[in-house]
Amino acid sequence: QVQLVESGGGLVQPGGSLRLSCVGSGTIFSTFTMGWYRQAPGKQREAVASITNGGTTNYADSVKGRFTISRDNAKNTVYLQMNNLRPEDTAVYYCNGVIYKFAWGRGTQVTVSS
Repeated sequence: QVQLVESGGGLVQPGGSLRLSCVGSGTIFSTFTMGWYRQAPGKQREAVASITNGGTTNYADSVKGRFTISRDNAKNTVYLQMNNLRPEDTAVYYCNGVIYKFAWGRGTQVTVSS
């Protein structure tokens, strides 16, 4: 059974940075295009960034230039470096496949507030 475990969230002031991690157990990430998603209170889950098994990345317009997705296939881990955070980035962040979806993890809460 595949389990996705996100971590690294927290409370940060506007302009601050966080690095999220997502570890997948029970599977080999290297063959999957992986993505980060987020869901703010009262809103639908939205895609934030994705990375192919070859390392090609794609970003939502709202995070371009501020967020960087990366992966370490040897560790079955996907990362999301978030810089210059804004209050509107506040959400629960999840990772999952893009084309093929695994069961969703519990996510990690990111709160941007002064």
